[in-house]
Amino acid sequence: MKIRIKGNSVRIRLTKPEVAAFCQKGRYEETTNFGTKPLTYALEGKAEIKELEADFVGDTITLYLPQEELLTWANNDRIGYTNSVDWNDSSALSLLVEKDFTCLDNTIEDQSDNYPNPKLL
Repeated sequence: MKIRIKGNSVRIRLTKPEVAAFCQKGRYEETTNFGTKPLTYALEGKAEIKELEADFVGDTITLYLPQEELLTWANNDRIGYTNSVDWNDSSALSLLVEKDFTCLDNTIEDQSDNYPNPKLL
């Protein structure tokens, strides 16, 4: 699982096995260690929500996907989910969770578990 943060936007991309594990278990997370302080980022299914939500508690960024999406996302053609969370102030947080496609250009990154890029089909 990859995370990309820029300004007030958070994007998470998952490979095929990660989407499958998330849909089966209801949660998927990764941790990056910064010496003695880890940063954890997670995707979790949550009941009674209709759109993506997010939270940052205890050094963990968690994006929440509606629980019912766990039943179908691994086996359908839907690429991802997006939402803009309004914190009732001058800022909004843009959220995006999506399946990770192979790159269009050459890269040294192992992409064997990524979804085939539709532009290459």
